[in-house]
Amino acid sequence: MNRVKVLFTFYVPSGGVDTLNRLRTAVLKRHGIEAHLLYLNTGSGLQNNSDTPIFTASSDEDIHHIIHTHHYDAIIATSDIAMPGRLRGLGYTGRIIFEAQGLGTRDQALETIQMGVPYLQAHCDAAVIPPTDHLLDMFIHICPWLHRFVIPNMLDTDTFAPILVDTPPYPVLAWVGRLEHNKNWREYLIISSEIVKKNPKARLWLFHDPTLANPEDEVMFRHMLVEYGLEDRIGIFINVPHSQMPAYYSMIAASGGIMLSTSLLEGFGYAVAEAISCGCPVLSTDSDGVRSFITHNKTGKFYPIGNVEAAVAEARDLMNNKKLREYIRIQGRQHMSLSFSPDRYAISFREMMTALRIFH
Repeated sequence: MNRVKVLFTFYVPSGGVDTLNRLRTAVLKRHGIEAHLLYLNTGSGLQNNSDTPIFTASSDEDIHHIIHTHHYDAIIATSDIAMPGRLRGLGYTGRIIFEAQGLGTRDQALETIQMGVPYLQAHCDAAVIPPTDHLLDMFIHICPWLHRFVIPNMLDTDTFAPILVDTPPYPVLAWVGRLEHNKNWREYLIISSEIVKKNPKARLWLFHDPTLANPEDEVMFRHMLVEYGLEDRIGIFINVPHSQMPAYYSMIAASGGIMLSTSLLEGFGYAVAEAISCGCPVLSTDSDGVRSFITHNKTGKFYPIGNVEAAVAEARDLMNNKKLREYIRIQGRQHMSLSFSPDRYAISFREMMTALRIFH
């Protein structure tokens, strides 16, 4: 079996794409594919290092050096619509695949794909997308000529598993994300403040990376904490190493609390998937990408975006209805283990390489 060498490119090592890249480089290696990572900027994810070659480079000169030293059979450009043309300009002649991940709201995704049409047509051999309805629809209608591969993302369900932890002395209302519009953090604060009125013992835990926050949102966030009287009820966790998150998700679950996901739209929703995999119950907006692992009242709960009253009712049901809570925790964990195994991803990836005649 000939070894194939691929490069994944992205802007910054952080968030869901950083998680995906670390997982897939490890599993692809076991399946005969050597994968390297190229980030245009440094970021907090570099602390989650692995034995994968990771490059940080943004100049044409550095990128030229990397691609002509390693002779990749294929390069997968994640989210960055300008990268395929840039690679061709630097003399790369192999297969280029555009990967749609983390394209933000429906409008942002639409804008990216419409703007990208000439680049996709001129420089890309295929597109790879997660099984997310809005992205699939856009690629079918806007780029019908482009070869499409739908590959579900994967999850390390061995690492992201329930672990024994100390139980916090209060129920936790957790939120993980960036302080920016699409993550809809305001709704998290509004819902939480209503739950706290009914359950004064509850506390908020917010996990984020300030280097990725929108500065205006960060200022607004501080104002809202004061406005809702939450500043002494919130724990703010900054840049927690990814490997420590299972302990936090397990603590949230043990506390009788929940994770809230308020996003307008998600391509996949890694934080939600990882929480469920750790047995932490999740209440989420129906943000499309999370449909692949949340079934209402079976593996998690949905609430209609913007409907604070419904969200509070669902949250309280998830916290107080012990029988339902336990059922959701067990079903959620089981579903993640069966559906998102890394080996399943690697097999689909190899099939894509074969279809593009990269494996001979």
